[in-house]
Amino acid sequence: MDHAPARGGEAIPGRLRGPLTRSEQMARVRGRDTDPEMALRRALWSEGIRYRLHARDLPGRPDLVFRSKRLAVFVHGCFWHRHNCPAGTREPKSNQAFWRSKFEVNVARDATVKDALEASGWRVLAIWECELRRATQVRGAVDRVRQTLAEAAG
Repeated sequence: MDHAPARGGEAIPGRLRGPLTRSEQMARVRGRDTDPEMALRRALWSEGIRYRLHARDLPGRPDLVFRSKRLAVFVHGCFWHRHNCPAGTREPKSNQAFWRSKFEVNVARDATVKDALEASGWRVLAIWECELRRATQVRGAVDRVRQTLAEAAG
């Protein structure tokens, strides 16, 4: 394996090219502006449906917020939030106790946030990453948002 070049072009000893370390890989996981979230945002925007992003004043900082309709939309990653799909049921092979605990905390936080928002009079819509993989699925998610907004209008 070759050494990876530094910015100036010379090799850095100890830094090998190849697969990312676990730490490097996990550091690349984003909490906002993910591909599934961006797909939904683009589709909603193209339909003329306007929203606010990541409202800091609401529990859980929803991904999309429709204040006038009191609708909070979360775009959940199936793996991290334990959706009942192949990606969400996959278990890491190493450090299983750590991951099991982390997933339980994530799911419990999701439930707490949902309860807090609903207690404040908000509707909560969770859209899963696996529901946004294909264009037809994105259309379905847009329709769910549109329907929930219509129900909120009365």
